[in-house]
Amino acid sequence: MSEPGKNGLTYSDAGVDIDAGNLLVEKIKPHVRSTRRPGADGEIGGFGGLFDLKAAGFKDPVLVAANDGVGTKLKIAIDANKHDTVGIDLVAMCVNDLVVQGAEPLFFLDYFATGKLDPDQGASIVGGIAAGCREAGCALIGGETAEMPGMYAGGDYDLAGFAVGAAERGQLLPVGDIAEGDVILGLASSGVHSNGYSLVRKIVSLSGLAWDAPAPFGEGTLADVLMTPTRIYVKPLLKAIRETGALKALAHITGGGFPENIPRVLPKHLAAEIDLGAIKAPAVFSWLANTGGVAANEMLRTFNCGVGMIVVVAAEDAEKVASVLTAEGETVFTLGRMVAREEGAAGTIYKGTLAL
Repeated sequence: MSEPGKNGLTYSDAGVDIDAGNLLVEKIKPHVRSTRRPGADGEIGGFGGLFDLKAAGFKDPVLVAANDGVGTKLKIAIDANKHDTVGIDLVAMCVNDLVVQGAEPLFFLDYFATGKLDPDQGASIVGGIAAGCREAGCALIGGETAEMPGMYAGGDYDLAGFAVGAAERGQLLPVGDIAEGDVILGLASSGVHSNGYSLVRKIVSLSGLAWDAPAPFGEGTLADVLMTPTRIYVKPLLKAIRETGALKALAHITGGGFPENIPRVLPKHLAAEIDLGAIKAPAVFSWLANTGGVAANEMLRTFNCGVGMIVVVAAEDAEKVASVLTAEGETVFTLGRMVAREEGAAGTIYKGTLAL
């Protein structure tokens, strides 16, 4: 038999605050509304988010889906108490993967899990997600907030994102006519983006610098520069795809760098010859390499090293495509070309030296 007065437990006593969750939903509704687009104009709060492909202008679409997280960049956000941009990273990692297949991002859902819900912190995170969605032109149509005491320590949390895009049938990338001599264009990254942060944090630990110390390689604090959000390439690339019809393949340079990501979009008989001397690596990469004693090859397979996206085009179309992307605000440079690949050989070949 239970003792008197011992049977009055509530969910709140177990560490889950339903009222905090409801408050968060109210705080984020304006952010969600700000992402509306043709095809999506509902409110959050239902059991599922709706999207109308016909209203979005598609006639015979193929859907493309992607999901991703932000990785241990979140630990810097938590340690530096800076939560307003990781949502942009979350969206970027998903929508950049959609556009490389020629798809227009349509809608996004997020998953936010934490040990103890702080509605202001949650609203700041979702504000970043909404900002990323607006930049990518996709609607935030739903998500999940999970308060799980005992699963996450202190102020820790995790984020996952899920994005769906569409392309008209027959217009997906890569195309089948990638050929020897095609040009590879590089699009500059905004910094480290969202990959390699376990190594970044290790190097910062070795350096002895605090997150609020002035960054030795840029303006602002160390945390400010390392938290620079991942660049979203969606609108410039969609404009180039639609205006020129000349893009043959795209690759998002994420974890694994050039050697892991570029071959994913190439036929087996071709390799990407990359001119490392064409890359103007941001100063953060030089600092990471020099402070951590990280070899160039390790840098190239861990980080984007200044190139967030690559574009494959026929040589005669390179100037036209580059001019559209430049007009849309991208920094574009000739990164290399397609060459013949021996059976069993690497899909990425380097020439020149990466200036670190």
